[in-house]
Amino acid sequence: MRKILGLTLTATAALLLTACNTVEGVGKDVRSAGDTVAKTADDAK
Repeated sequence: MRKILGLTLTATAALLLTACNTVEGVGKDVRSAGDTVAKTADDAK
């Protein structure tokens, strides 16, 4: 579980650093990261 969370956070950080050119882009990236974390948590149940 920690490995998956670590990978998710790393991927999120990479997305935020490379793809966020506007405030709208930040919102989309944060939403995508939240969806990924939620899916990972559901899969771990």
